[in-house]
Amino acid sequence: MRLAIIAGLALTTSLLAIDNETNKRLGAATAVFSEVMATPDKAIPQDLLEKAYCIVIVPDLKTGAFIVGGKYGKGFLLCRSKVRAGWSAPAAVRIEGGSFGFQIGGSSTDLIMLVMSERGAEKLLQSKFTLGGEASVAAGPVGRTATAQTDAQMHAEILSWSRSQGLFAGVALEGATLREDLDDNAELYGERLGNRSIVSHGRPAPESAATLMGLLNTYSPREHIASER
Repeated sequence: MRLAIIAGLALTTSLLAIDNETNKRLGAATAVFSEVMATPDKAIPQDLLEKAYCIVIVPDLKTGAFIVGGKYGKGFLLCRSKVRAGWSAPAAVRIEGGSFGFQIGGSSTDLIMLVMSERGAEKLLQSKFTLGGEASVAAGPVGRTATAQTDAQMHAEILSWSRSQGLFAGVALEGATLREDLDDNAELYGERLGNRSIVSHGRPAPESAATLMGLLNTYSPREHIASER
């Protein structure tokens, strides 16, 4: 009986640790977006946020992982909701491999991507897709009031930025694979949901996502994209 109780407590502690790890990552993604947008002259342009169909935030992406195994990091995807005002609940993603347009080393960086087309959003909701191969990607412009000026930026389906050692800038992102993370989704929602099920079907968000969703609604409140889809 005592062994069973101990085993049960150990399992509970283990599950809580896993849950905390995923929620901490969600908190880190929230902090990344908040800090980036808090500096107007170095933020993601407001007009691009308002036009975006989806956003991907990967905090603390390990650039050195490419050398030993190719696994860069984990983050979250949110899209304009089709069934309610505002943004969808977050769905977990992981990004692996590819070239990020900066020196590979042991450092880490924060990655933000905006999906600027319905086709790009559809590709993003597949279980796996390749950036630059199945959807065009360009480095995003920086500055709250800046506009996408180059042809690559204006026609890209995905715009990407990175922040490393305090510097926030657009970054070339080619060849990396983006996958849904069913294990992290299970930790957030209690079942192994696919990202399309979370994003497109109005899944209620966990409490830990409230701040991030509130920030996204503050900086990009327009609803016309959802209604046109």
